[in-house]
Amino acid sequence: MSVAGTVAAVDLGASSGRVMLGRVGPNELSVHPVARFANNPVRTIDGLHWDILDLHRNVLAGLRAAVREAPTLRSVAVDSWAVDYALLSGTRMIANPYHYRDERTADGVRATHALVPPEQLYARNGLQLLPFNTLYQLAADRLAGALEPADSMLLIPDLITYWLTGRQVAERTNASTTGLLDQATGDWDADLITRLGLPRTLFAELVDPGSTVGPLLAGVADEIGAPARLEVVAVGSHDTASAVVAVPMTSPDCAYISSGTWSLVGVELDQPVLSEASRLANFTNEGGVDGRVRFLRNVMGLWLLSESLRTWERAGTPSDLPALLAAAAQVPGPVPVFDVDDPRFLAPGDMPARIAELCAERGLPVPRTPVEVVRWIVESLAAAYARALQQAGELSGQAIRTVHVVGGGSQNALLCQLTADRTGLPVLAGPVEATAIGNVLIQARSQGLVSGSLENLRSLVARTFTPVRYDARVVERTT
Repeated sequence: MSVAGTVAAVDLGASSGRVMLGRVGPNELSVHPVARFANNPVRTIDGLHWDILDLHRNVLAGLRAAVREAPTLRSVAVDSWAVDYALLSGTRMIANPYHYRDERTADGVRATHALVPPEQLYARNGLQLLPFNTLYQLAADRLAGALEPADSMLLIPDLITYWLTGRQVAERTNASTTGLLDQATGDWDADLITRLGLPRTLFAELVDPGSTVGPLLAGVADEIGAPARLEVVAVGSHDTASAVVAVPMTSPDCAYISSGTWSLVGVELDQPVLSEASRLANFTNEGGVDGRVRFLRNVMGLWLLSESLRTWERAGTPSDLPALLAAAAQVPGPVPVFDVDDPRFLAPGDMPARIAELCAERGLPVPRTPVEVVRWIVESLAAAYARALQQAGELSGQAIRTVHVVGGGSQNALLCQLTADRTGLPVLAGPVEATAIGNVLIQARSQGLVSGSLENLRSLVARTFTPVRYDARVVERTT
């Protein structure tokens, strides 16, 4: 293996998407975007939906740009956020997928727990209880009669992959977020699916990261100007699974924070942790690449900041986040901390007002200015990260001596510094595009451009991307 090659990563986030070109060889790794586009949900009379057709159009345009720039492209792969799906009848999508922030799932949670108690669910699937997990969404669809015309269900990256190749599969890391995989076998839990009254036919064949799904459909290849033989590969199609591949961990005593719209805070293990203590702490065991387990907690992330900015913009006072963060860093301590995972923060809306409401209820100082709102949010996120990391170490028995922050939050110097302060541990920030890099690396390995274990791939990341280091300071705080 001495020749580098180029692959294309389609990386769809909850607020934006991108198509990235990655060039990889045994001692070479680089990525750059060829297309970026917004991912804006649409609210209709029946709820909040993803505009999946617009996303697909942008994916095709991005792949067209990728092929123009790299005519010898070796493969393509898709990753996205988890849990959401489309229902299909034959080849036809029945309706636009619901957004996980839609309010319809409460009845699905109650109906599911009436059939299988939460402690039994956790013993089988090891998932954190989140009201939008796929099994709860499917329960809501069952109650509404929406499953009756459906004969298949595809998670978002599997749906895009199907439209590219004509083959329906379920990539295993993302399937692990549905709550319907058996932790013991890694396969669909047929007994649980039956107990929940879901049609077994909905669930596609499982494939592992690194598998070739198939070549592009002739029509797709023609539209993007690619050879029909261009392969589409399964990677860690849950974006966090790909991001964790690219965390430059060079020792086993590291934790990671994949910091974006959501913050995924945890450690990588060989076996799940299915204890009652883990369930009560609301930790999740999600599938990782190469059979690893991502033992983590979902923490409300940069959504709190982005939704606050949208609120101020709607009110006619657009704000500049870098300037707000710089000013927020100067707010004197101690700074109050609120619960960033309060359910009131899940849906879109007036985030500063909700934060003020929660602070008033808890007897905390109420933020009065945008600068104070930003500082309260960042301080509270750092405190949530520190709690989750402490619990991850205690519940898993894994020592944590270094924290890696990847994704968009790695560029937030205030957040990284406060995380170091609150954990008392060094924080290494970067790479920013970890999800795309992980996607690219698994493709590259499947194409023979690199080889070896995840540790070998991470060593290549560590040699290529220099992190920014933040060391803990002694500071005064309220909690």
